[in-house]
Amino acid sequence: MSRHFGSLTAIFTLFLILGIINRSLGQTIVTWKKFNTKAGVEASVKDTKFTITWPAGISTRGQLVLNLKNGEPLFSNISLSKNGTYQTIIENVDPQFILTEGKRDLISQNGWNIFFDKVPLKPHQSYKVGFHKKDINVSSSGSRTVITMSGIEAPNFKGDLQITLYDGQPLFNIAAVVSTQKDSTAILYDAGLVSRQQPVKSVSYSDVYEHIQTDNITQPDTAKNIAVKYRTIIGTNNHGSIAVFPAPHQYFYPLDEAFNLKFIWYGNNYRQVLDGYGLGIRQELNGDNRYVPWFNAPPGTRQRLNFFCLLGTGAVPALLSNVKRFTHSDSYKPLPGYKTMASHFHNEFIMSVVLKGKPVPDSPTFVKVFKRLGVNIVHLAEFHYTAHPKGPDEQRLLELKTLFEQCSRLSNSNFLLLPGEEPNEFFGGHWLEFFPKPVYWIMARKPGTPFVTSDAEHGKIYHIGDKNDMLALLKAENGLAWTAHARTKGSTGFPDAYKTEDFYLSDRFLGAAWKALPADLSQERLGKRAFDLMDDMNNWGLHKKVLSEADLFSIEPENEMYAHMNINYLKLDKQPEFKAGWQPVLDVLQQGKFFSTTGEVLIADFKINNHSSSEIMTLPANGQCNINFKVGWTFPLNFAEIISGDGKQVYRKRVNLDNTKAFGDQLFTITENMKGRKWARLEVWDAATDGAFTQTIWFK
Repeated sequence: MSRHFGSLTAIFTLFLILGIINRSLGQTIVTWKKFNTKAGVEASVKDTKFTITWPAGISTRGQLVLNLKNGEPLFSNISLSKNGTYQTIIENVDPQFILTEGKRDLISQNGWNIFFDKVPLKPHQSYKVGFHKKDINVSSSGSRTVITMSGIEAPNFKGDLQITLYDGQPLFNIAAVVSTQKDSTAILYDAGLVSRQQPVKSVSYSDVYEHIQTDNITQPDTAKNIAVKYRTIIGTNNHGSIAVFPAPHQYFYPLDEAFNLKFIWYGNNYRQVLDGYGLGIRQELNGDNRYVPWFNAPPGTRQRLNFFCLLGTGAVPALLSNVKRFTHSDSYKPLPGYKTMASHFHNEFIMSVVLKGKPVPDSPTFVKVFKRLGVNIVHLAEFHYTAHPKGPDEQRLLELKTLFEQCSRLSNSNFLLLPGEEPNEFFGGHWLEFFPKPVYWIMARKPGTPFVTSDAEHGKIYHIGDKNDMLALLKAENGLAWTAHARTKGSTGFPDAYKTEDFYLSDRFLGAAWKALPADLSQERLGKRAFDLMDDMNNWGLHKKVLSEADLFSIEPENEMYAHMNINYLKLDKQPEFKAGWQPVLDVLQQGKFFSTTGEVLIADFKINNHSSSEIMTLPANGQCNINFKVGWTFPLNFAEIISGDGKQVYRKRVNLDNTKAFGDQLFTITENMKGRKWARLEVWDAATDGAFTQTIWFK
């Protein structure tokens, strides 16, 4: 029995029919709460099969046939049509999840903001997530349709299965949305599509060197874990293919290293937990074998264990290309009037290669990786516990001279490699320095040693003995400093502990840095810790800035760099040359003329009453403000938020953007009353929890 929802009469008739069907299905009940009948989505129920189709492109529709009978695969059929003819892509598969539950250390450091945790070394358990189909609700939310089915369960966790269809693309997201009441919980999850029979004829993926590999499966094999590029596994049958991939950044909790830990699997009996043949995404429980914090799962939060599927009826390379569009092929899209800058890398090329006497390549692999990512400017954090910051003086000066020479040699008109360190001396906690030219300085000042000396080889040499000397150096050389990984790691308690110090109040102290740390799958944005600090600094009345940081060690082409990276778009028409100095880069940072992003969302412009980030504007007497922001995106957007404060409280104006479709570019205009506010800033987030944020606009 089937009905198209085109009129009130049809809807009423359908409800009558569904009432009969629901009774025949026993516990499975279908409801249509907030379902938009005019969105081009069509749904029907016949016996135990629920069929839904959605617009998936020009003359293209996607179709899911769900089996509502317990004990049978949820997806009876997943198809894609062209000009009205449906082609089966895959059939008789179940979305399945493995939830791994561990213990979070909330006591020894800083609660849920902890990074220095080693969860896999403590007791932990992995479970197949159970699913007993109980009921279905179909609802519309802008350009997407959400199918919610209750009945998800695992020890200590309960929740729903959600399938989200995206209008205009053969794209859908599958999520087990679960919560626990158990405190101090950290989690990981693996997921995929699994069948009792072999569901695909071949499996393809891009290896880490960007060559497509295909396994023409002859018989079900024990599951394999694969290191791939673009985090994607593709299963192919006679009439098309399905790509399975995670959210490009949300799925990757913070680690010191961006190693490719084989985040994809396919084959039979995965982890001896999932019974059947499948393909999907995975996490390595031991991470990089350093600090391994996993994801936070605070009590009562709704954790989204999710993955995406993209359909195609053409060849595998074409489908992979469509997946790559969502991340600009894992690179940062050029934006007119901007240059891209990444910060905080402990590559240690100087200490581990150059000064060790190893062969020095003309173009080191780490430089090639940055160029491949589309990074114009790299700010390093060298000599991180590897060098001689306090001397002997000759050794320290040699290390700096070598760093400056290599940065100069490896820079050109399109790529600027800039020296920087994470000194972690004098101020408290961890912090980064950034000078606009090569500066020789030693992090020690012996009694009787002047603040500055000079010699013929190095010119000025600064000797720093305390925080006052350090501030004097920053002023003398027009340098900047900021708190690294504020309120976590080695900066736990900072900058709060020094927020009244002269060096922090100085305009030489830029502010802090943002990274998606910690990770929490229940949140709609990444890196809440740093945003909370940003709002606190604003309410303290300090005109500080927050740039993005990567905080990574090795940079290799085999790594999963993009998932762990972020970028700053600096408002620069022209890139400075190394030999002439790079003062314009520091000026843009200090002036707040930049935005930061994971890469998928670009904020080309943001103005309040024609004033841009870091400018000071006079609020009109009635507080009315016209807010404009121009955004480009790949995944459909989720929301924008205007965050503002009055010196005490933080206010949030949410702008729902779920009517957007994939791959857009639009100027948004809203009006908001800002009476009594002292500042405002903007964030924009998409359906995969990728996002971008601006610096602050100040009011008087």
